[in-house]
Amino acid sequence: MEIDGDVEEASRRVQVRFITKLKAPFKAPTIAIAIPSNLTRLGLSAIVNNFLKAGKDDWNSEPFDFLIDGELVRMSLENFLLAKGISAERVLEIEYIRAVVPRKEEEPSLHDDWVSAVDASNPGLILTGCYDGLGRIWKAAGLCTHLLEGHSGAITSVSIINPSAVESGTDLLVATGSKDRTLRLWMLDADESIDHPTKVTAFRTLRGHSASVQSIAPQASGDMVCSGSWDSRINIWHTKGSDTGADLVSVKKRRKDSEDVDSQSEGEAVSTLVGHTQCVSSVVWPECGTIYSASWDHSIRRWDVETGKDSMNMFCGKVFNCLDVGGESSALIAAGCSDPILRIWDPRKPGLSLTRARTHALPAHPKLMPTLSNVSCKHYGFGRNIGSYLSILITHFLDIGLQMAR
Repeated sequence: MEIDGDVEEASRRVQVRFITKLKAPFKAPTIAIAIPSNLTRLGLSAIVNNFLKAGKDDWNSEPFDFLIDGELVRMSLENFLLAKGISAERVLEIEYIRAVVPRKEEEPSLHDDWVSAVDASNPGLILTGCYDGLGRIWKAAGLCTHLLEGHSGAITSVSIINPSAVESGTDLLVATGSKDRTLRLWMLDADESIDHPTKVTAFRTLRGHSASVQSIAPQASGDMVCSGSWDSRINIWHTKGSDTGADLVSVKKRRKDSEDVDSQSEGEAVSTLVGHTQCVSSVVWPECGTIYSASWDHSIRRWDVETGKDSMNMFCGKVFNCLDVGGESSALIAAGCSDPILRIWDPRKPGLSLTRARTHALPAHPKLMPTLSNVSCKHYGFGRNIGSYLSILITHFLDIGLQMAR
């Protein structure tokens, strides 16, 4: 194996073994070798590629990232070992993963006002909410296929209730929340081929909040949705009519020009979770019986849906703007506050109270962080290895354009 002579010169060597969870053809031999200690990620990547291309004439070099004891290596091996107090006398196990290649930015999908909410949980489309009171479905950069009309105020939150709808051939079910204090449910055929926006009317309006709706989260089954509001409450709603129809206020028809026209039904909250003292800025519903919420009252709470009681309180001393939950058994909690720091809690850490759970702070954003996309947890393995995945959590800011990448 050839390594650049300048790299090897005047550098002590360390014994390493490369390991990976990747499948063939990305599995390198797990033999111990001596390499210069001043190698960085590029040098380590070159070594792994030399292993992988052995006997493969058509091998194309791949970029890799590297972890030692679960932490991402972003400096030379020597500096990393010194910084972490790791002995170089033993054989180091270095795990390699495929690097996340920077994505190519497409043309922005422009709106008429601030973009306040985005949901990209469906791989075939993107749902956005805007301060002009309209929801939009985008199939590609600049191609808006559906306009969701009906709110009398700015849309503050959007959610795709059944993300797999397009793949399964069923209609897409969407929920939106607004400053008009309502949620609206929309049903549409997202698979139809159209080249101009089609206007869609909500089939149900959910009323019950006394202030602006700030956040929405669906239950995994899609049968229910919860909402957080500036009234400090969390309401839980049915997305489909119950068998008794108890949650529906109006399902009758009205006559117009001698034709039957379905009137829009109105739904009432099934239950209300009370405990926060200020705006509920973000809600997450990762498991059937558990809801997480973040608030401007500086707290994160975990709620038991059946009893309506909070089973965990975490306090930060900062206003919370966004929240997500991920990892095995939805154990890790990520939140963005009114400062440019992303915080990660693991309440399972032994010896730490829930209000003093270990925090990983990442000062990566120059401005406040209004939204932490739930796409990151579901599609990028959030929590499996904090050091390797934090760099690809998705955030977005209030502006009049939606930037898409591929």
